[in-house]
Amino acid sequence: MTEGAGLVAGDLPDELTAAEAGMWQAFRNGSVYDLSSGDAVVDDPHGGHPWGPERTVRARIVAWLLLDGPPALAGRVSALKLTGVRITGTLDLSGGTVRPYVELRGCRFDDEVLLPEARFTTLRLVDCAVPRLEAARVHTEGDLHLPRCRFQNGVRLTDAHIGTDLLLNQAVVYRDRSGRSIAADGMTVGQDLQAEMLESHGELSLRGAKVGVSLSLRGAVLDNPYSRYALNAPQLTVERTLYLTPAGVGSPLLSGTTPARGTRIQPFECRGGLRLDDGRFGDAVDLERARFSFTDDQELSLRRTHVPELRFLCDRPQRGKVVLSGARVVNLVDRAASWPGPGNLHMAGFGYESLVPRGPFPLTGRLDWVAAATAEYAPEPYERLAAVLRAAGEDEDAREVLLAKQRRRRETLPLAAKSWGYVQDWTVAYGYRPGRAAVWMAVLWAAGTLAFAHADHPPVNHDGHPYWSPALFTLDLLLPVIDLGQAGQWQLRGGWQWLAAAMIMIGWILATTVAAGATRLLRRG
Repeated sequence: MTEGAGLVAGDLPDELTAAEAGMWQAFRNGSVYDLSSGDAVVDDPHGGHPWGPERTVRARIVAWLLLDGPPALAGRVSALKLTGVRITGTLDLSGGTVRPYVELRGCRFDDEVLLPEARFTTLRLVDCAVPRLEAARVHTEGDLHLPRCRFQNGVRLTDAHIGTDLLLNQAVVYRDRSGRSIAADGMTVGQDLQAEMLESHGELSLRGAKVGVSLSLRGAVLDNPYSRYALNAPQLTVERTLYLTPAGVGSPLLSGTTPARGTRIQPFECRGGLRLDDGRFGDAVDLERARFSFTDDQELSLRRTHVPELRFLCDRPQRGKVVLSGARVVNLVDRAASWPGPGNLHMAGFGYESLVPRGPFPLTGRLDWVAAATAEYAPEPYERLAAVLRAAGEDEDAREVLLAKQRRRRETLPLAAKSWGYVQDWTVAYGYRPGRAAVWMAVLWAAGTLAFAHADHPPVNHDGHPYWSPALFTLDLLLPVIDLGQAGQWQLRGGWQWLAAAMIMIGWILATTVAAGATRLLRRG
């Protein structure tokens, strides 16, 4: 004989306890069924105070109401609204369709809640104590709310579909046997995923998840000393913004706003690796004032991430790495104090279109930033920075960056090429400071003019020769292409002949370095 058989619609089953009978009638009435005592200590679902049979109902009776409950009273809408109730046994709604509205506040579950492949309109568990929530492939037309709940053995939302919002604000979640606190790989959330001031002990896994609007982890603490990642979210898609920013305790704190006086600020903290590889974000990834605690082999990884704006305004990680290899960003908003030191920053293939520094970030700091990301010489980060500066109208700074690139490259060359590099640097700074050539030319011209004014200079042809001019003679030696008709008309001997040869060599060196620099500039112009 099946449960409930032979009952007239709306009759109370004989097997119900007094607490269950009251819940049954409240369900038909659509009203709140409150069994709390009014004492905050006693009513704390996470405390140790025992709740007796007067506030206890069985999980199978709850499932009966939700899956095949009695009709609502006339003019009412049936709903399960419980407050301060203890639920014994495993609540198993696997594969079921729950049509009534469900809201449980301050309740205590003795055993896990099983919801895999169940379907709901809206499900709200607020400030409840739940050993474990197993809800793979659960489907809700509306919200799934789990704020302030505590889960001792994790939450599973793999491939879940949440129609509107998923709320995990101020929830506390401990890891399951696999080391995960929340396993939500492949989950889809129609609108916002809010997990502000979430406390996660284990790996928060969002691999391949999709969020229709924004994902907020403001003020969250993600702590996973057990394995590599505290937040493991490769291929995450967020249509708007990912917030890893502070929250104001008692009031929301939006990024970049000044909190009200007296508001206690709780920063986002990540104690373990954070992985956002191959992510797609519609507006921004905001790391303002985020705190990261890594071991040497952990990292903040944004490999191949695409985002219009990256707000890298976090506290500098003291250990571990920051990896931006292959990422694509339109606006890079950053501050000098946020970036890690040499060896801990990797930016191979990192593309960005504009730099928006917060606070002082001089060009020397930018060059240190690039150098920190290239333990071995690589031209691409320097060329990217120069292109961005040139696009912003900072041509002089762009030339300084390319000059720094040549100097960095010089250190990788063999001795002969390195020596030639030093000559190019000293003379015309690899062509990026062509004014130096004119200065050198003027100095050598003046020095040569004074020297050759005292030289013995018999003419080559006594019958016809130009008038002797030390200034024109020196200039003719220094200019390797132009013939002023002086250098071949006079005979020099001894040391003067060597000085003339030195002038010719110096002229060729200056001309070659200027030509090389001009070619380099035209190629990038």
